Amino acid sequence: MTEISYSQALRDGLREEMRRDPMVFVIGEDVAQHGGAFGVTRGLFDEFGSDRVVNTPISEAAIAGAAVGAAVAGCRPVAEIMYMDFLTIAMDQIVNQAAKMRYMFGGKAKLPLVIRAPGGAGRGNAAQHMQSLEAWFCHVPGLKVVMPSTPRDAKGLLKAAIRDDNPVIFIEHKLLYATKGEVPEGDHAIPLGQADIKREGDAATVVATSRMVQFALDAAEQLASQGIEIEVIDPRTLHPLDVDTIITSVEKTNRALVVHEAVKRGGYGAEIAATIQELAFDFLDAPVLRVCGEDVPIPFAPNLEAAAIPDPQRIADGVRHLLE
Repeated sequence: MTEISYSQALRDGLREEMRRDPMVFVIGEDVAQHGGAFGVTRGLFDEFGSDRVVNTPISEAAIAGAAVGAAVAGCRPVAEIMYMDFLTIAMDQIVNQAAKMRYMFGGKAKLPLVIRAPGGAGRGNAAQHMQSLEAWFCHVPGLKVVMPSTPRDAKGLLKAAIRDDNPVIFIEHKLLYATKGEVPEGDHAIPLGQADIKREGDAATVVATSRMVQFALDAAEQLASQGIEIEVIDPRTLHPLDVDTIITSVEKTNRALVVHEAVKRGGYGAEIAATIQELAFDFLDAPVLRVCGEDVPIPFAPNLEAAAIPDPQRIADGVRHLLE
């Protein structure tokens, strides 16, 4: 194990996969000499050159379209979109082309494509650069959706995503890039569709995604000081979703709280909550609750931005409400 940052873990995963498979390449805005908007691809251009670390014009539609075409032709592109919000400009390429080609060609066409995009709030970049839009892509058959919360998961899941023959939307939270954690050395890949129990407990199950996993663990520490031990589950991939791990936990704790940063209305937490209700209703001692983002565009002002998204206190309060 070595302790590295989330961004370094992603970079290591990219470098290892590019060395392992010459068909893997990186494409996006300023991903070459500049190293990408958040520095994740820094240094890759020096090793692999302009043929495999490709700068593009400022056109997300062109980035996604070129990546889709390259994937169908046999390459394994990793496309970087500067902000998740800008995926909206490439929705046709992602939703109508990448997600459907394998099905429409009877499995003869493979789409080994990864689209990396930073999401989430907390940097004061306001409404057009801070959204959490994962639920949109989870709704589309043919797409896999990944949201790692730790450096270990970031590297392992990225390597698995690159090796997958289907298009993967790989969502990285901007405020996680600088966080550090232990990452196994060597070929460390984590299968997609495998949740992780970040903390064991018996009072309630908290299912949290991305940065909210860290907040849930902070809330768990606060609650533990009061004798309340919660189980924190990180799905890691939203589609495919590891339903078995979640249901097994709820059957043990008899209570469930779902936490995500995205707006509550129509958020993916509703899908998780409905799944728990359908499969573990007889084990529930209280309704499934959600702690999610407010129904507002992300504000620019720091105090309003903080008020628009969950924090450890709100998560702890949600657990206490479950136990009442």
